[in-house]
Amino acid sequence: MPEITSRRGLLFGAAALSTGALITGCTSNEPKSSDGAASDDKSQQVADDKPGKKVTIGFAGPQADHGWLNAINDNAKERAKKYSDVTLESTEGSNDTAAQIGQVETLINKKVDVLVILPADGKALTQVGLKAMKAGIPVVNLDRVFASPQAYRCWIGGDNYGMGLSAGHYIGEKLKDKKGAKVIELAGLDNLELTKQRTKGFDDALKNYPNIEKVARQAAEFTVESGQQKMSQLLQAQKNFDALWNHDDDQGVGALRAIKQAGRDDFLMVGGAGALSAFQAIESDDSVLKATVLYPPTMAASAIDLARALGQGKGVSGMAEFEIPAFITLYSAVVDKDNVGQYMSTGFK
Repeated sequence: MPEITSRRGLLFGAAALSTGALITGCTSNEPKSSDGAASDDKSQQVADDKPGKKVTIGFAGPQADHGWLNAINDNAKERAKKYSDVTLESTEGSNDTAAQIGQVETLINKKVDVLVILPADGKALTQVGLKAMKAGIPVVNLDRVFASPQAYRCWIGGDNYGMGLSAGHYIGEKLKDKKGAKVIELAGLDNLELTKQRTKGFDDALKNYPNIEKVARQAAEFTVESGQQKMSQLLQAQKNFDALWNHDDDQGVGALRAIKQAGRDDFLMVGGAGALSAFQAIESDDSVLKATVLYPPTMAASAIDLARALGQGKGVSGMAEFEIPAFITLYSAVVDKDNVGQYMSTGFK
């Protein structure tokens, strides 16, 4: 699972990056008018998806041992195929930090134009990020943040605190008129900072609803098996509650099995991340799962867009600046029955 970042810089939707045209990257490249002055016409500085300068992008991610990580790889590769001017050099991916460092160094030695790196361990890979930047290869740091901002040109990733916040407000609005409402939480691995941030966001949101009390919290392990086991324990301990927030849709598969086995349907459940199975359950509306909050793997597609822009000296459509942003924090949208059709294509398996 992705690790939390402390970078909370700029809220910016992935869809905006994935569809727009691109703006030229630096003021020195501004088109000149006939008298030699820089033009004020922004339309002259906007490119579309038509082929431009050829760019070789190196992509290095961890081993795809989770549905979300597999979706990260797929999104990056599919996005690169969209552009005839992009060549993608992709590594096999590894959770061994030494192996991933070696893979990134190989891409540096190949002299790729830009690197996109989702590090297995942000702190451990900081030095190789610095090495790439010093070699003149700009780095797009994807999700798990490096220890130094000097190790990347741009960071893009999800918002774990925002996931909890969105889940808490969704549940809060559903229960705001119920006196003495009770909620429980099925968290992820407690040794991960991302889990702590998701819980903090959830708790902060619930402070807006004084009628709601969180009566139990159980940590699982982001797996189907742990989700089923820990949910069974929660159900045995808590005979009456009104809502459940589950941090992860993969472990949510197990949680739903436990709920079905217990014959419980007296509460609503909100999931997390945006798995296809969750979207399908929400659409069918035949279980307690009514919504999920996103941690979108489409960030990898947007990272390719950003890398292409960097390689071509361009910026992002819809923004006044000539350069891409330094930090892009994606929004944790809530997907429920009303909008699930819009997001179905982004669901990961």
